[in-house]
Amino acid sequence: MKCQVLGVNFDNITMGEAVRRAGNMLAGDKACYVVTPNTEIVWRCRSDAALTEAIRGADMVLPDGIGVVYAARILGTPIRERVPGIDFITEIFRQVAGTGKGVFLLGAKPGVAEQAARNLTASHPGLTICGTADGYFTDDAAVIDKINASGADILLVCLGFPRQECWMHANAHRLNVKLMAGLGGSLDVFAGIVRRAPEKWQKLGLEWLYRLLENPARIKRMMVLPAFMAAVIRERLTGGRNKKER
Repeated sequence: MKCQVLGVNFDNITMGEAVRRAGNMLAGDKACYVVTPNTEIVWRCRSDAALTEAIRGADMVLPDGIGVVYAARILGTPIRERVPGIDFITEIFRQVAGTGKGVFLLGAKPGVAEQAARNLTASHPGLTICGTADGYFTDDAAVIDKINASGADILLVCLGFPRQECWMHANAHRLNVKLMAGLGGSLDVFAGIVRRAPEKWQKLGLEWLYRLLENPARIKRMMVLPAFMAAVIRERLTGGRNKKER
């Protein structure tokens, strides 16, 4: 089942369902990719055809941001559950630890992926990190060769939007991995460079506010929120009721 928010189709599924679908992708025979749009990404899609196409091509589109959840509710078809990308991949790590499936970490500044790898293997005994590369590359072919040579089954692509979504869309057919996920700044969190909001803030849907208080410079990015919500309300008032697709 899908729910549309301002032209972006989200999979209306729970965390458990998303993880099970990811398991099916890992058992498949092609490189699948997962995207996790928040309000910024949905808003950017209105003016970025390449990003829109990349999200349409994804094998799973998870509602990462609380703003998306609120928007779907306003539009008349509530999303069943917010599925944060970092929680999704953490559960994947828990399930594949000890199975021999390899993980490749791509993105962030030099040294960050390596620190994230150390932290992840410490917190998930048996997890196999089979390679890392920072996000400061210009030669896709060299990076793809490195990922394929590593034998990775899972690839975290943390290049920031819209680069990560477009990169996965453009290169999926060249990669031997089974599951890719575009996860923005998650490597900084796994590396311990950025602190995630306390669980209480997460449950209240205020993770965005915590990040803003921690880094006031994010206020420029938050300026899309009023415009996003105004567009959602306008769509509802003018009869553009959200449609469910099967």
